[in-house]
Amino acid sequence: MSFNWFVSVDDHLIEPARLWQERLPERWRDTGPRIVRDGESEFWVYEDRQIVTTGLNAVAGKTREEFSPEPITYEDMRLGCYDPAARVADMNQGHVLSSILFPSFPRYCGQVFHEAKDKELGLLCVQAWNDFILEEFAGDHPGRFIPMMIIPLWDPAAAAAEIERTAGLGGKSIAFSENPTKLGLPSIHSGYWDPVFQACNDTSYVISMHVGSSSNLIRTSADMPTLAFMAYSAAANQAGTLLDWLFSGIFPKYPNLKIALSEGSIGWIPYFLERAEQVIDKQRFWASRFDIDMNASHERGEAKGAASFDLDTDIRKLFHDHVYGTFIEDNAGLRLLDVIGEDNVMLECDYPHSDSTWPDTISMANKWLGHLPEDVQHKITVGNAARVYNFTPADPATIPA
Repeated sequence: MSFNWFVSVDDHLIEPARLWQERLPERWRDTGPRIVRDGESEFWVYEDRQIVTTGLNAVAGKTREEFSPEPITYEDMRLGCYDPAARVADMNQGHVLSSILFPSFPRYCGQVFHEAKDKELGLLCVQAWNDFILEEFAGDHPGRFIPMMIIPLWDPAAAAAEIERTAGLGGKSIAFSENPTKLGLPSIHSGYWDPVFQACNDTSYVISMHVGSSSNLIRTSADMPTLAFMAYSAAANQAGTLLDWLFSGIFPKYPNLKIALSEGSIGWIPYFLERAEQVIDKQRFWASRFDIDMNASHERGEAKGAASFDLDTDIRKLFHDHVYGTFIEDNAGLRLLDVIGEDNVMLECDYPHSDSTWPDTISMANKWLGHLPEDVQHKITVGNAARVYNFTPADPATIPA
């Protein structure tokens, strides 16, 4: 095998029941997130909500025949799903050198706390999650976890302050929504998020956007077959996110800003980069004068002012300098690596979700990447993640066999 370890830029934490009960100020613990048992069932209680853990989010150690979307308890899942030391042991087993953890109970970018009524408690819950990652994962296991934070989405100024606070403690990234408008928040074009983008630019935080972080995966109809939906939605959502950012004008304004399209795969990227160039080339003259709704019914007065995007922008350079795709298993994308760019692709294993390749990622990835030069293999498996997230992974020689 050409390589024996890799950095996984997208994994998931099932939060332990103790997290908020230990870390919230005592007066908030009766109203903060807590686990309740009701007979054989188990669920989180937070304000007036009862939230279960779906079985598809914790399949590590199970056969595919055992996968199920039905709610599960901690007793039903592998210890590594929620316990820091056990997670490290599972990482060793799967040769995961370092890992980025996305939240589960709060959802991919902390939507549950955004949706909460009590925003003072919500901010405390956000900070408790962040401190748990910084202390019990990254702090107790140096070099094994790239600390990704969540932010109070409802308050950009407080979010910027939380970015600055956690950056001082070793944070490297924030989880952000692939489309904030679907959460009832302003778009990335509105100026609302400028304090967040400025803070990320200044701290070198990567904006990591997990597929589904809009709480609105695209589907063709309400009765679209489940497997068709799963095959379609990830690339469809993330393609919109990519183009939204490339045409936003945000990157020239914040030249140090980087975004990661987490669990979005990469095979679709070449087409949309090419299509973006075609659109600029063919539509540039009228687009320099009008910004219109292409779904409009052509009623009088629908045309708006000129597009704010610089039509002389080099789309591929913008992508190369600011955007990073991640994949679990994507042979089509790897065949197009020369178009995407070897510096813009990172591997993940998605532990402990049902799409995960753990614990077989190394043997599988060597088959996909084995034909590539060793320096390119290293970029995709370790080097790009270390560079993009400004992080030094653990030395494999120090990890117990």
